[in-house]
Amino acid sequence: MTTQGLPAQPFFQTPEQRTALARQRYFEEHTSPSGLVNDAVVSSWNRSRSLGHQPHKIPSLDPVGKSTVSAAIARNQTLLQASSLELHALEASLAGTHCRVMLTDANGVIVHVMAGEKVPHHKVLNQASRVGVNLAEGHLATTAPGIVVQTGLASAILGGEHYYEMFRALRCAAAPIRDVQGRMVGVLDVSTEAGDFGFDPLSVVGIFATAIENRVLRAQSDHLLVLHFQTAHALLDTPMEGLVGVSTKGRVEWVNGTARGLLGRNRSEPTGSVEEVLGANLNQLLALCGATQARLLHLPCGLGIWVRAECRASGDIGFGPSVSSPDIRPIEPQVQASTLSAYTPQAVLVDTRADTAETDDITSATPDAPSLAEALQRLIDKTLAANNGNVARTARILGVSRGTVYRNLKKSAPSDHTDA
Repeated sequence: MTTQGLPAQPFFQTPEQRTALARQRYFEEHTSPSGLVNDAVVSSWNRSRSLGHQPHKIPSLDPVGKSTVSAAIARNQTLLQASSLELHALEASLAGTHCRVMLTDANGVIVHVMAGEKVPHHKVLNQASRVGVNLAEGHLATTAPGIVVQTGLASAILGGEHYYEMFRALRCAAAPIRDVQGRMVGVLDVSTEAGDFGFDPLSVVGIFATAIENRVLRAQSDHLLVLHFQTAHALLDTPMEGLVGVSTKGRVEWVNGTARGLLGRNRSEPTGSVEEVLGANLNQLLALCGATQARLLHLPCGLGIWVRAECRASGDIGFGPSVSSPDIRPIEPQVQASTLSAYTPQAVLVDTRADTAETDDITSATPDAPSLAEALQRLIDKTLAANNGNVARTARILGVSRGTVYRNLKKSAPSDHTDA
């Protein structure tokens, strides 16, 4: 890729033009392309160069040895089993596109590729998207999965942002999947060689990676009490719910990303006891097990959250008898919206049962099921309506970026909204 034929003015208008200039400065002039491409791309280029990659050469796309592949698949059975429903749902959502879905292990080795016919003109992608191919920076330099493996952060690499020239037609977006100890156990990637995605790939891959991560967390919590919660009860049992794992001694063992945001805790902050974190003791939370309706709980900061509990521990593990508590109030089946608004700050006032049914349809990936993107669109519309069009507040409630809300606004009928 060169800058030949580009406009003479110093301010390039398209991402492709800026990337071409960045490549010229970095690879030919050996100067910093600061401001032309994302800092994560430049950092990856630097790492790739230090590893001895040469951009004009053709890297090997051969899979690792059969024994290594077999060992990787065997080690990642929990990941593969937990991701099965979401992978099928994502593949169904992308069936009308030319995208390829790939799942790698923590080292960047592909352990799953979307089934179906390979697109003939996807020559590079057809070679790269095979079980056993290693997408890490040490093998293929700058790719979205490679950056995620290296940094643990979601990434999108478009066209010429790839280190190797042969990947300049590829576009990929990837997000990490973590376990109960916060360790990265896999990377979900969506790639195409057919031009622009036509949608925000990071939003899509991020939602599905979160859904897979939530299943991994639950699969690793056989002896824990798992709490599901959100400020909007309509978001329970969706990828946007908060999850917390609680031990038989009442200690918070793990917290997922959404829950950290709702609880105001960063990844490195100690979790502590469930009473310190959630403002309710273990017996009060055990009383939620088996309840057919979510219940309201106020956190120590005063924020109201809708909670349901899943007791994954067997009876002889050590959980004591449940004790009901007046501090956690149930949602009455026929509760009116006006009553809910008095209890739930920023809540989406909708029928919980209807939304739950929609979510079940999506995860089952039946042919008539709406896509997760459609479900997200409805949730954003409902949350915006409940918050009088306030984009910032809607983004906080749903745990998404303002950009995601704005992009969904463009798909809906025009309406008044604010960013305050």
